[in-house]
Amino acid sequence: MLGTLVHLGFDALLISAFLAGIRRTTSLTPALAQVPNKDVRHLLRSYLEIGEYIFDFAVVMFGRSSSFERKP
Repeated sequence: MLGTLVHLGFDALLISAFLAGIRRTTSLTPALAQVPNKDVRHLLRSYLEIGEYIFDFAVVMFGRSSSFERKP
């Protein structure tokens, strides 16, 4: 049970980070204004902000690694 919850949580974080990457590269983002419930809208906004944080953290970590390089 706990393993399944951890797995689902990790998957949710990966999806959030993936959406952050799409937002950064294409400016496409989910249309949260179409969500009628303001509490759900706030929850989704927070979920996407966590993805932004994870994406930024990954970029910093990869940037410090000698295994990755920036291409012009």
